Amino acid sequence: MKTFFVAVAAVAAMSAVAWAEDMKMAVTTSFHNSGLSDILLPAIQEDLGLEVQLLVVGTGQALRLGEAGDVDAILVHSKKAEERFLAAGHGTHRLEIMYNDFVFIGPKADTASVADSANAAQALQQIASTESVFVSRGDDSGTHKKELSLWASAGLDPQSLGDWYRAVGAGMGAALNTASGMDAYIISDRASWLNFGNKGELALLYSGDPVLFNQYAYIPVNPDKHRHVKNDLAMKLENWLVSDRAKDLINTYKINGETLFVFNAK
Repeated sequence: MKTFFVAVAAVAAMSAVAWAEDMKMAVTTSFHNSGLSDILLPAIQEDLGLEVQLLVVGTGQALRLGEAGDVDAILVHSKKAEERFLAAGHGTHRLEIMYNDFVFIGPKADTASVADSANAAQALQQIASTESVFVSRGDDSGTHKKELSLWASAGLDPQSLGDWYRAVGAGMGAALNTASGMDAYIISDRASWLNFGNKGELALLYSGDPVLFNQYAYIPVNPDKHRHVKNDLAMKLENWLVSDRAKDLINTYKINGETLFVFNAK
């Protein structure tokens, strides 16, 4: 009898998996590296019976996947690029979900005195003037786009910088690993840094400039351009992402007592 019930339970579990709905969402590496996806995805599957398959890429690649109709929705963090995506008709709308901030990470010795900076532009100017090794994502991600805009505000062009500027073309975790190995400066989103396990001699040196604000937004891919996309499931997920359940999970996700994201969906 016990064997029979175990078999029935196994068949029921297999049937539940077989009948589960699924959709694809392109997300930033920072969303994944932060560990938040490990908190949200099981809750989404539990509440909605929806399996969300993540394609973890930089924001630029996520937008290209959306443009091609290879995913049903995207979750990214580069507002200007998102607005261009919407203006071209690739997405139906943009919904802000949560935010954190970008931070300057660097060697604890801080030879460029980044920790003493008055703002983000000055921090980069000090790195450049001392020719301290700086690791750039270099991958057209939201973090990379933010970094380039900060160099521009500092009156500097990364294309003209010396070999101390190292573009690695990698995600946030890999770029942080490179910076740790080289004892270099890098710009990271706060969540990825807090969840990063190979800090070595690196430390968070500077934050707080309003220009370092980092908003994440959800965009369903336009079904008028791609009939095969699962807009019904994308909207089902959107309704969950703005729910009290999502708010609680996002706001209470902490590492060593520090909050990684703040829910601000309306």
